[in-house]
Amino acid sequence: MSYSSRERTEGSAENETLFSAAWPERGRKLIIQIPCYNEAASLLITLQALPRELPGIGHIEWLIVDDGSTDQTVEVARANKVDHIVNLPRHQGLARAFMVGIEASLRAGADIIVNTDADNQYRAEDIPRLIAPILAGSAEIVIGARSISEIQHFSPVKKWLQRLGSWVVRLASKADIPDAPSGFRALSRDAAMQLHVFNDYTYTLEMVIQAGQKGMAITSIPVRTNADLRPSRLVKSIPGYIRKQVLTILRIFMTYKPFQFFAVPGILLFSCGVLIGIRFLYFYVTDGGSGHVQSLILASLFLSTGFFLSIIGLLADLIAVNRKLLEGLDWRIQKMEEEVTKRKREE
Repeated sequence: MSYSSRERTEGSAENETLFSAAWPERGRKLIIQIPCYNEAASLLITLQALPRELPGIGHIEWLIVDDGSTDQTVEVARANKVDHIVNLPRHQGLARAFMVGIEASLRAGADIIVNTDADNQYRAEDIPRLIAPILAGSAEIVIGARSISEIQHFSPVKKWLQRLGSWVVRLASKADIPDAPSGFRALSRDAAMQLHVFNDYTYTLEMVIQAGQKGMAITSIPVRTNADLRPSRLVKSIPGYIRKQVLTILRIFMTYKPFQFFAVPGILLFSCGVLIGIRFLYFYVTDGGSGHVQSLILASLFLSTGFFLSIIGLLADLIAVNRKLLEGLDWRIQKMEEEVTKRKREE
């Protein structure tokens, strides 16, 4: 992986210099990041719409994450004076590119990070409204909510899955976000430092769930969209998209609601096993101990499966608690490193 504010390698001493020197002297620094994979045809249009000045912002920089592109994406970015270019050696997917961009933006001293798509799906004119709640101190994360029903190039299945994803997020995070799958979002520095995305397919749902569970102030605003420039890279086929979305939703519940996912079905199965066992005992006593072996086998199966799932639920819940403690520790370490860096710069 390489990082460029005219190409730097991640982990190098130059990156540490960048991190320590990038803090704005006046005003807040906004970095607009764009994950890119073979986006040479649309990136120019997207960059031309991005702002270089905004009220309440002292400095604006652009950052792209080249996710192993094989076309002229990087050349287009350089020709249009993109401030930071992060190069991934191979294609790693949207979620990984997003998180690499977040890490690079933090190292570059971003106070606010805006993520948008390279296909110009979202209207850049809405960026001031997107960051307004963060500037006002009323939110740490702001999601741009599209009017899904009015987007003509979205198929009925995709629209339904978008709504399903938002419903799952509300259920798992208790955050009322109408368009959780939207990639157009703004984050404060502190919120970005606390994010840990594990899903390889997409970051959108998991990020909102994490924010809700961590008690972050998260909100959404309506945003506009542009005409479709290319087919969605996430939706290569409807059956494949449905399969990946279902697996993503299941993994979200397993990761963030492990007790409910495992233990609740386990308790239900165990209860059914108890009832079937009582039925067997009843007939065993009243019929003189003959027959109904099937009820005994079924009761044993339900009892053992229910007990097993309940134990898995308890263990998974303990692991989830441990993960939260480690994430909190990671955030504290980042804050300590940030304070040390600021003190060194002031000296």
